[in-house]
Amino acid sequence: MSIGETLAAARRQAGLSISQVSQKTRIRETIVRDIERDDYTQCGGDFYARGHIRSIARAVGADPGPLIAEYDATRRAPSPVSAAEVFRPVTPIKLREPRRAHWGAVLGLALVIAVGFGAYHVISSIRHLPRAAPAAEARARAVTHRHARHARPHPAPKPTPAVSPSPYAHSVVIELAATEDCWVEFTSPNGGYLFQAYVVGGTSQTWTFGYAVDMRLGNPGGINLTVDGKNPLPPGTVDPITLSLGLGDNISS
Repeated sequence: MSIGETLAAARRQAGLSISQVSQKTRIRETIVRDIERDDYTQCGGDFYARGHIRSIARAVGADPGPLIAEYDATRRAPSPVSAAEVFRPVTPIKLREPRRAHWGAVLGLALVIAVGFGAYHVISSIRHLPRAAPAAEARARAVTHRHARHARPHPAPKPTPAVSPSPYAHSVVIELAATEDCWVEFTSPNGGYLFQAYVVGGTSQTWTFGYAVDMRLGNPGGINLTVDGKNPLPPGTVDPITLSLGLGDNISS
């Protein structure tokens, strides 16, 4: 039996549908169906194909070791995986085109420059006006002094104490050390796909996000996980689990 036939037979024996396997592994139904047909073109490469085979086998109760060995024997020998391949998104990232200049903003900037230029000329002309005669200046100083002597002093306003900002975390730091092989998938809180990663046992990975993310773990029983220095996994977690990781230590499962 081929790899796909073995996985399909194990799934039927376990009484699971393709939709249920997809929910347990977080692998799309179309990819699960293609793998059962021995079609790996939608997996995104041999690295992700081996990870999908391993996750599906564990979900349906099959031994993933012989299936991975058969895949490597029939497809190609496993090669070292670069960091670029691990963090390469499955779907291409669309770059936004530069926005065209807004004519309203350009005209506003020109108006500000014109007003500033006019104010500069007015101030310059005032500076060059002839000074008043000494007698007129003396009378003006006397009047000013007389009014200032009879004016009531106004109390100085009390300074308002500055409110110190409360501390707030602006990033989510995730550190994962794998004792067994584990796959990880990151999505946005609204369900948008970000990327997947496969962490081999005995290695570790660190990710930092400046926004809230959802993290799906394929083998939580074989890893040590900390998020912002804390372990978010409930004790005894062995099945795949999704964690909602927000800013400011906001974590839920």
